[in-house]
Amino acid sequence: MSKRVLIVDDEAQIGEVLTAYLEREGFTPVFKQNVKDAMAELERATPDIMLLDITLPDGSGLDILRASTPKEIPTLMLTARADELDRIVGLELGADDYITKPFSPREVVARVRAVLRRSNGDPQRAPKNDVLRFDSMEIDFGEHEVRIDGKSANLTRSEFKILSVLAKQPGHAFTRSHLLDLLGDEGSVYERTLDRHINNLRKKIEPAPENPTYVQTVFGVGYKFRKQ
Repeated sequence: MSKRVLIVDDEAQIGEVLTAYLEREGFTPVFKQNVKDAMAELERATPDIMLLDITLPDGSGLDILRASTPKEIPTLMLTARADELDRIVGLELGADDYITKPFSPREVVARVRAVLRRSNGDPQRAPKNDVLRFDSMEIDFGEHEVRIDGKSANLTRSEFKILSVLAKQPGHAFTRSHLLDLLGDEGSVYERTLDRHINNLRKKIEPAPENPTYVQTVFGVGYKFRKQ
């Protein structure tokens, strides 16, 4: 079945070009130009992936991302802003990646395919009822949830996948490229945002994020999960 792509951008030309390229590649794009129409579309049908512009005439693409959070829809943020703050907020809310304008339509299609690959199958997925416990932290693969002292850490999809890969091999140092391979990405899309996702993950699970207990940096190599 064709994957449904919700495109939200106030520039008609961008929407028309992306629609044409995505249709040519076998996707089913739906183009909206404001928050109100995008919200109505989300109520009508859940897309397989969203492309959200940051600045919209009646709000922000971040508003749409917040509203869609319970549905865990893979998302790419489209931004013309140089300010890093919007990108950070988007990633913290659960966006998978961002694309800075101007961009190539072919690059967008490639990013869409890469994000869908990551979302449609976790090569590190554990059996349904498998739970890993580390001190006060529980990683529940069946529920797709991490709990600290019994309370949900509210991880995004990307944060959960990163933690899952690391925690299943405690003490093993993963290079960034190896970690990206295990996450199912070809490299270029996720690499720019990997460290930011790690930082956000630490804020949610570490007793002292500035001095990580669980997700540790291996200088000159990458990351590892603490060995018990």
